[in-house]
Amino acid sequence: MKKRTQNLVIRQAFCVFGYSNQTTPDSAPKLVTMPSSQKAPGAAPGKIVAALLAFLLACTAGGIALAGLAMPIVAATGTVTTATTSLFDDLPTELTFTEPSEQSVILASDGSELARFYAENRVVVGSEDIAQHLKDAVVAIEDERFYEHNGIDPQGLIGAAFNNFTGGELAGGSTITQQYVKNLLIEEGRNSNDPELIAAATERTIARKLSEARTAMAIEKQLTKDEILTGYINIAMFGPSQYGAEAASQFFFSVPAKDLSIPQAAMLAGITQSPGRWNPLTNPDQAKNRRDTVLAKMYELGYINEQEFREAVALSIDDMLDISTPTNGCESAGISVYFCEYVVKDLLASESWGESQEDRLNLLYRGGLVIHTTLDPVKQRAAYESVIQHIPVNDPSGVEMAMSSVEPGTGKIVAMVQNTNYGTASPEDPNATTVNLNVGTDRGGGFGFQSGSTFKVYTLIEWIRSGRSVQERVDASRDTYSRDDFTISCAPDLADDYNPSNIEGIGSGMMTVLESTTRSVNLSFIDMATQLDLCNITGVAEQMGVRSGSGDPLMPRPSSVLGSNNVTPLSTANSMATLSSGGIMCEPMSFTKIEDQDGEVIAELQPSCSRALEEDVADTTTEVLQTVVADGGTGFRAQIPGHEAAGKTGTANMDYHAWFMGYTTQEATAVWLGHMEGNISMFYTTINGQYNVEVYGGLYPAMVFSTYHTRILEGVEPVPFDLQTTEGSDESGATILPQGRDNPAIRQTQQPAPAPQPEPEPEPEPEPEAAEPTPDPTTEPEEVPTDNGTTEAPAPASPEPPTPPSPEPPPGQTEGENPGQGNPRSGDTGGDE
Repeated sequence: MKKRTQNLVIRQAFCVFGYSNQTTPDSAPKLVTMPSSQKAPGAAPGKIVAALLAFLLACTAGGIALAGLAMPIVAATGTVTTATTSLFDDLPTELTFTEPSEQSVILASDGSELARFYAENRVVVGSEDIAQHLKDAVVAIEDERFYEHNGIDPQGLIGAAFNNFTGGELAGGSTITQQYVKNLLIEEGRNSNDPELIAAATERTIARKLSEARTAMAIEKQLTKDEILTGYINIAMFGPSQYGAEAASQFFFSVPAKDLSIPQAAMLAGITQSPGRWNPLTNPDQAKNRRDTVLAKMYELGYINEQEFREAVALSIDDMLDISTPTNGCESAGISVYFCEYVVKDLLASESWGESQEDRLNLLYRGGLVIHTTLDPVKQRAAYESVIQHIPVNDPSGVEMAMSSVEPGTGKIVAMVQNTNYGTASPEDPNATTVNLNVGTDRGGGFGFQSGSTFKVYTLIEWIRSGRSVQERVDASRDTYSRDDFTISCAPDLADDYNPSNIEGIGSGMMTVLESTTRSVNLSFIDMATQLDLCNITGVAEQMGVRSGSGDPLMPRPSSVLGSNNVTPLSTANSMATLSSGGIMCEPMSFTKIEDQDGEVIAELQPSCSRALEEDVADTTTEVLQTVVADGGTGFRAQIPGHEAAGKTGTANMDYHAWFMGYTTQEATAVWLGHMEGNISMFYTTINGQYNVEVYGGLYPAMVFSTYHTRILEGVEPVPFDLQTTEGSDESGATILPQGRDNPAIRQTQQPAPAPQPEPEPEPEPEPEAAEPTPDPTTEPEEVPTDNGTTEAPAPASPEPPTPPSPEPPPGQTEGENPGQGNPRSGDTGGDE
C-alpha cells in the first residue's frame, strides 16, 4: 500500500504542475537555458510553505491526515489553487545545461598523450563504465526511493518545509535528480564565470528548493533513471578536488570507476555529502565511519549480503587507498614539456577558434577538448637523445643547447628539445628553467641569440636574387669600411663605419662567392653586402621565416651581415625548411585539429604557406650550402651517411654562441649552443668531459645535427635534392661546384661520416701554421675555426679583444680540435665560420 500511495502522489503532482502522464512527445517539456538573472521569485516564507503544503495536499489521495495539518496555513494565505498557480507559474519550466567541465588532452601526432588540463579534475564516462556497486551505494545513501519517484520526494519536502517554517535551517529533502539539477546550475555558473548563477543555485531557501523540484520533474520527463544517475555520478564531487567518480576512482584507488569494489564504492558514495569532512586522506576515522554507514544502508536495502557487508567493514582505509596524484598541465609531458608550453601559447593566440583569448583559456581548462599536435614522438625522442649525448643536462660547463626541427612544405614542428629540466634552478638542478630556448618572448622564450655566420646565408640569397653569380670574385681582404659604403634604404641612420676581420690565415685577396661560403670568409661577405641593400638582406631573412626573439624587425646594420641579430632556433630552422621546399615558406605549425568533448571538430588548421624565393634561387643556394657540409667545408661534421644535406655553421664573437642550421629534403633543423644568461665565452671550456680551446658551430651543433638526422633516417630511402639552379651547367654537365670537388651526395655515400658515439670524440688537429696569405687561395683548410658576430658595429678606434691565456688542459683530458696558443680571432668583430 505504501508504494501504491507514493505512485499516486507523483501522478497527481504532475497534474498540479500542469503535466500529464499522457503527455505526447510534442508537448513534453523541453529544456532551454535559464538566464543567470532568472531566479525563483522571492515570495514570502509563509506563502511559499503554504504553496508547498497545498501542493502536497493536492497530491495526497483523499487529503488524509496531511489535509488537517495544511488547511490552517492555506486558509491564512489564500486558496490552494491561487497559491500554487501564482507561485509555480513564475518558476522556470524548461532548462538546458552546458556539458560539465571536463579535462582537455593534448596529443602527439601519433595519438599518444602529452598532457591534460583542467579546472576541475573530471573525466566524464558512460553508464557502462560505472560499477553497479557505485550506483547502488549512491542510491542507498543519497536517495533510497530514487527508482520510485519522478524527481521529488514528498517526505523530504515535508521535512524541509516544516524546518523552514519553524525558523530552522533548510535541510534534507533533495532527491538525486534535484541534486543533479543543483550541480548542473553550479557547473553552468562556473563554465560561464557567472557568480550570480552559482549563488542562485546554492542559496538556502524554500524558493530555490521549489525551483529545483520543478526542474527535476522536467528532467525526469526527458531522461531515464540511469541517465540521471550517470549524469549525477559524473558531475558530483567525490573528493576535495575530484569531480565525478572516474577521476575520484583513479585518484583514491588507481582503478577506473567500472572496476570499483563494494567498499571502494561505498567510500566514494559517502564522500559526496561533505567532501572535506569525509576525506580519507585527512580524516581516515571519520571516512571509515561514513563508509560503514553507507555499507549498512546497502545491506539494509538488499544491495549486498551479510558476508559482503562484514568483509567490507573489516577493511581499513589504509588498506583501501592507492593514491595516484593527477597531473595538470605541461609538466607531465616529460621531454616534450617545452613544446607543450609552446602549443598552449599557440592555442591561446590562435584566432581559428574561440571568440577571445579568455574564451579559449576557459575552453582549454573546462571544455574537454582533444588537441592534435604536430609533434612526432619518435623524432622528439631522437632529438632529445642526440642533444644530451653531446651536451648532457647540467653539464659542468653550464652550457645549454636547443634544437628545433620543421617539416618542409608544411611548417609542422616535429621536434623541439633542449638540454634543461623544466622548473626553477636550484643547487641540485642549476640549469633548470621554464624558458623555452627555441622560441621568442611571445611563446614563452627569450630574446634569441646572435646568429653568427649562419646569417651569411641571407646575403648569399640576396646576391643570387640580384642576378649575380656565385662564381664571381669578391674582396676577401678589405677590412675597413665607412658608413658611405653601405646602402640601407629602409634605415639610413643604421649605417656606420665598420672594421671586420677574418680569422687568422683564412681568406685574403679575391675569391669566389662559392668558396667564400664554403669556408665562411667574413670579409668576402662584407664586400658582397656593400654591393647590395642591407634592407633586402634582412628582408629576405624575414620572408624566409627568421624572427628575432623580441618580435622586433631584424636590424640591417653592417654587423648584421655577420650575425649581430638575435634570432630563435625555431625560426632559423623554418628558414632552412624554406630552402628545402624550393622557396616555399610555411608558418610554423604546432597543432592541426581541435575536437570538442563530443568529438566534433571545432578547428582544423591547414599549412599557411607562400612563396618566399624563386625556386631557382632556393636551389642554387642549396647547391652552394651542400659544399659547407662537404669535406673541407666548415660544417663537414654535419654529414649524414647515405643522404644529401646542406647547411651553414655560425659562431658569435668570443664564442658566445655556436650554431648549425641545415636540412635534407625531408626535414630542416637548427641547433644552438651557448649560455642562456647571455654573452659568456666558451673559450677553454670542458664540455661533456672534452676540453676545447674553442667551441664553434662546426663542432657540437654540427655533430648533433648529424646524430639526429642519422637516427631518424636510418632505413629510409635517400631522397636527393632535385635542383634547378640559376647557374645552370656547362656542356660537360658540371654544375656550379668548382672543378675537382666531388658532388656531396656521391662523396657522402662513398665516404660516410662516422657513426655517432656516446660522447664527442673529435680528433685533435695540429696547430694551424701561420702562412702568408695568397691573393687567390686554391686550397682549403681541413679545419676552419669559428665565426663571430657583434650586437653593435664597433667604433673604428675600439681596441682588439684581449687575448686569453693559454692554459694547459686539465689532467686526464685531451685538447679539442683546435689546439693553439691564445685567441686566433684577435681583432675579430664579425662571423668567422
